[in-house]
Amino acid sequence: MKITVDLKEKHRISPYLYMQFMEPLGVADPSMDAAWNFEENDWHPCVIDAVKDLAPTMIRFGGTMMDYYHWKEAVGPKRIPMINHCWGGLYANQAGTHEVVDFCRRVQAEPMLLVNMESDGFENWARPKNDTLRLGTAQEAAEWVRYCNDPEDALRLSHGVKEPYGIKYWQLGNETSYRIRGHVGFSVDQCYEVTARFAEAMRKADSNLTLIGWGDKDYEGKSWIKKMSGLDGVDMLAFHHHFGSGLPDSPLHGTAYRDDPELTWRHLMNAHQSLDEHIRLLRSECGGKRLAMTEGHFALPGRNRNEVLSSWGAGVAYARCLNVIMRHSDVIDIATMADFFGTVWQVNAVMLPAPIVGDKKPYLQPVGAVMRLFGKYQGERALDCSCDSTVDVVASRIGSKVFLHLANTDMKKAQKIELDIGQTAVMHVIAADPTAEITPDHDDIFQVEDIPIDPRDFTLPAAAVAAIEIDI
Repeated sequence: MKITVDLKEKHRISPYLYMQFMEPLGVADPSMDAAWNFEENDWHPCVIDAVKDLAPTMIRFGGTMMDYYHWKEAVGPKRIPMINHCWGGLYANQAGTHEVVDFCRRVQAEPMLLVNMESDGFENWARPKNDTLRLGTAQEAAEWVRYCNDPEDALRLSHGVKEPYGIKYWQLGNETSYRIRGHVGFSVDQCYEVTARFAEAMRKADSNLTLIGWGDKDYEGKSWIKKMSGLDGVDMLAFHHHFGSGLPDSPLHGTAYRDDPELTWRHLMNAHQSLDEHIRLLRSECGGKRLAMTEGHFALPGRNRNEVLSSWGAGVAYARCLNVIMRHSDVIDIATMADFFGTVWQVNAVMLPAPIVGDKKPYLQPVGAVMRLFGKYQGERALDCSCDSTVDVVASRIGSKVFLHLANTDMKKAQKIELDIGQTAVMHVIAADPTAEITPDHDDIFQVEDIPIDPRDFTLPAAAVAAIEIDI
């Protein structure tokens, strides 16, 4: 099998295609509460270490919970706990703006903040039962921008923080077009008007922001992006992608995936198709706006969002999704394929022990292992490449180094490969049984092996994911 690489450099690849997002998930998956050490009033060091290893280039704070979030409750010496209406329980707000930004700085990730944009039109979040008004206003969003970025902001200075945080990236609207638990928020026209107002107010507070509006399809399948692309006040349009196999009679539910490994493999290897179709639709109507996939992962029925996602077969499927993103990197600037860290959900990149005591340490799920691998060995410019067999491959370049990201879509057969470039290379590879599942007691089964190769003749193991580093 031959892989051909064209060394002519194409578009610049954004550094933010390996983003993670941080959201307090209440009793559903005690993510931020589990990572926060309430005794020490700080992040658990082992969580910081695990995220440094994962090396996300950007971290977004907030998700659905931002539709009832007031940022002032989570700054300064006296925090006001909030009911976590979507995810259950009570969030102490101990980790707010300062703590989130501090986390990002420690792991060298660019922070992105999501604002409460009039609760995205969801009346159940704006005025929930037995709670105060949770509606977020444009004034509140602008005040948050000033708190973060204005060197003279009196409230931040009163909290003892002299230097501004300098937050550049802000998202306006989160799943605004979706039907969530039977409730419907803004129409596209309402979202356009509200986003424009928020953008204007926030830019008055700081004209140097990068603002990300919402642009995905609605719950009826109607496209919003053409309308939203007409907004002058936003730089990017966000969408989310939650997906299954895309094939009928999927075994990716409950524990049925264990019954027929070959059938499960076929369904996993098809899952990337829906992501490619989704992006193609959005880019055809985005009017030149950049795209940001600020949430993306499998959405499967089963225990803890389905334990098939702890298997290496899911790791190979996620590698194919990341290659889809790379093929669309001429229009996508921000992307993720995981739910970051938590104690329960199998869609997480990092799994945390609960509680964090003794010698128990966080570990990477298959999606985290692949995101770490591809993110570490990534060029700055895209290259064209082609392959005539069962290996899914993309290429990039920085200077005299070329990087290939490969996924062997054959679960049983290794692939003999010939490259038409380079004489020396290193293959950084994860090769495992597709049915192998990572657990807290066996958390080292998806390790990267570094193998010097002759790129003109080498072998990619069955069901392997690899990043190849080639000197040219």
